[in-house]
Amino acid sequence: MELSRSDLQLCSDIRRNLASCILGKEMEIERLLTVVLAAGHVLLEDVPGTGKTQLVKALARSIGGQFRRIQCNPDLLPTDITGVSIYHPKEETFIFRPGPIMTNLLLADEINRATTKTQSALLEAMEEGRVTVDGETYELPQPFVLLATQNPIEFEGTYVLPEAQLDRFMMKLSLGYPDEADEYRMVLNREIDQPSERLPQIADIEDVLRLQQIAFAVHMDDAVGEYLVRIVRGTREHPSVLLGASPRAAVALMRAAKAAALLEERDYVIPDDVKKLAQPVLAHRLLLQPEARMNGVRPEDIVEETVRQTRVPVRLER
Repeated sequence: MELSRSDLQLCSDIRRNLASCILGKEMEIERLLTVVLAAGHVLLEDVPGTGKTQLVKALARSIGGQFRRIQCNPDLLPTDITGVSIYHPKEETFIFRPGPIMTNLLLADEINRATTKTQSALLEAMEEGRVTVDGETYELPQPFVLLATQNPIEFEGTYVLPEAQLDRFMMKLSLGYPDEADEYRMVLNREIDQPSERLPQIADIEDVLRLQQIAFAVHMDDAVGEYLVRIVRGTREHPSVLLGASPRAAVALMRAAKAAALLEERDYVIPDDVKKLAQPVLAHRLLLQPEARMNGVRPEDIVEETVRQTRVPVRLER
């Protein structure tokens, strides 16, 4: 599909809409839109009150479509997410009552307060876009994007997300506290209602599907693809890493780089697209050696070092 000026303007309008709600977080907003255009899922981790839920609600208002929210807690059951088959005596058959997962945008708020069993109910949906209940498979609406928020694991009442689930999140993002000027503006302009409730709808689901198809068609040169793979494989070979990035991570980084190129108004990927997204795409998937964790090594440090040591492809002009 060809990249038109109207599509580029639509991306810009969505970004501007979100920026009017979440002040001073342009990079995080761009990465969130990258995930949506790459048909991925995103994990937002930060302390309470930094605007994680507001950002997700603002995105839902901006692009329309169906939006559902799950408030995760230890009492939440898998069927509370996927739905349940209920026996109908009059018709003498089971009727499927869909859960909140049957939507375009699903907010799993404080996902790491749900038990591991409940978290695992999302695995099939995140990877294959469908759920299986009582032996029957049901397709999810398209597009389907899971936007999960979590508190740092040091907080009381939280569970660690399984590695298999972390690997299905395309990116892990953190908003952080706003700087003083943005926080001052936020305090002065804050009214009784939530900022996301005042946002206009900029696009619809058909627009999002079209933009995703355009992003998939963005060209990646073989040299850039080889550069990307060398970075991913480099995380597996690092002495401080017990479990490196998976092949699924390489595919996620490729798709994210293409979507980032689209947001930069290009129909081709450059090495800088891969470099700037390597950390949010790869770091949360790494499992470090116990000695490295004890010495304060972070997965982000490993990715940064790997990118720095990987030779960047250079195009020679004749």
